Amino acid sequence: MGGAAIVKLRPSPLVCRQAVELMSDYLDGALSGRDTRRLEKHLAVCESCRTYLEQLRLTISLSGSAGPDDLEPAALAELVDVFRKFRGGPDASSENDHA
Repeated sequence: MGGAAIVKLRPSPLVCRQAVELMSDYLDGALSGRDTRRLEKHLAVCESCRTYLEQLRLTISLSGSAGPDDLEPAALAELVDVFRKFRGGPDASSENDHA
């Protein structure tokens, strides 16, 4: 009997939601080479995602940078809540109520 066949799996193409999730890390230069290539392939064919990426770049350039220490505690908690809701996690405000 012959040896086992080696099958090289190709990564599946990104859908827009996956592309959007990678964009911040892409702009920060924090993506792996593989994810960078996948995102750039998607951007080459998706005008909507290219537009969204340019909007992110513009927002970053206009707003400068802000760290957690630059925000009022209530504003930081609200941002954390929004992020956790996006990711499907618990609200930060409910955690703060128990502190």
